[in-house]
Amino acid sequence: MKFEPEWHQIFLLPPPLLANTRQVKPCYNARVFNRSFIKPSLRTNHLDHPYAKLTPDFVLDAVESLGLLSDSRILTLNSYENRVYQVGIEDKTPLIVKFYRPQRWTTEAIMEEHQFTKALLDNDISVVPPLEINSKTLHEYEGFRFTMFKRQGGHAPEIEFPDTLFRIGRNIGRIHQTSGTDTFKHRKHFSMEAMAINSRQFLLDNDFLSLSLLKAYETLSADLIDKMSTIWKGVDYTPIKLHGDCHIGNILWRDELAYFVDFDDCCNGPAIQDLWLMLSGDHALKTKQLVELIEGYEEFCTFDPAQLRLVETLRTMRMMHYSAWLARRWTDPAFPMHFPWFNTERFWSEHILELREQFALLDEAPLKLFP
Repeated sequence: MKFEPEWHQIFLLPPPLLANTRQVKPCYNARVFNRSFIKPSLRTNHLDHPYAKLTPDFVLDAVESLGLLSDSRILTLNSYENRVYQVGIEDKTPLIVKFYRPQRWTTEAIMEEHQFTKALLDNDISVVPPLEINSKTLHEYEGFRFTMFKRQGGHAPEIEFPDTLFRIGRNIGRIHQTSGTDTFKHRKHFSMEAMAINSRQFLLDNDFLSLSLLKAYETLSADLIDKMSTIWKGVDYTPIKLHGDCHIGNILWRDELAYFVDFDDCCNGPAIQDLWLMLSGDHALKTKQLVELIEGYEEFCTFDPAQLRLVETLRTMRMMHYSAWLARRWTDPAFPMHFPWFNTERFWSEHILELREQFALLDEAPLKLFP
């Protein structure tokens, strides 16, 4: 699958292009997007979507409402959950503006995200925090809440090198050390219900699967949830503040430093959630990666190896949540355009196959730090 960088990974590109005002249209090719799978309530005109208001002029007006003077250059960056743009500023370095998806987060939840990144920065941890402009980090313009960031260069870390994993582990340890035993008050808890149970129910309630695959998914997903729930309840952990979506696409490597970005999914949960996404490959390779990662992590935080029992459960939960996330966002015109392979018979067949493989992996012995 072709890798498409997120918005923060494009900061080293040449100066932004002039805005392209061409309308984005959903794909209605029947071979790619079978609308018959979707309830009428989920089929909406893309012009009715809230993001349809985010024209180049609207984005520039929002930025200039803060007292900034734009040079009228704007580049749309690869971000789908929110909308993110690079905006040229007169006689200054371009800035990044992020428009939060309407109705996803409360203002209190967004402010907790901002306060968390500020606390990390105050502890000399390399993050890309929101800019404070007019004594505020969260702004509003005609119904949209938005935040400004400086443009940060970097590339995805090369985790095939042990030293890179060690350094990433150190940084994650410092993030968790700063979190302490405190938890978010207004942000979500990482849970089986949110990631798996609700995801399954949304897909079933909204008829995303064809009749030929419905029974297989319905039965398998129920069995997975039963098995994962048993594993989850069997691991006792103290929830802490997490980055929540800590994969290499959310780390910028620059001058031997790892900059953590995109805290949009920060939440409360087990420490392993911020670590397991760094692991890939076969069992032996993941074990080697884990040793380097935890060695760095434990310079600042103690890691409970019992949480390793959750790795395959977390992986399965993420897979189930990802498919439901795409389904929930399918009325957003950016999603059919950038994820044309979703909601096809082939996609759901392969998804069910992957879940069957995960069902088997849940019975295998967990990774170990020491043989």
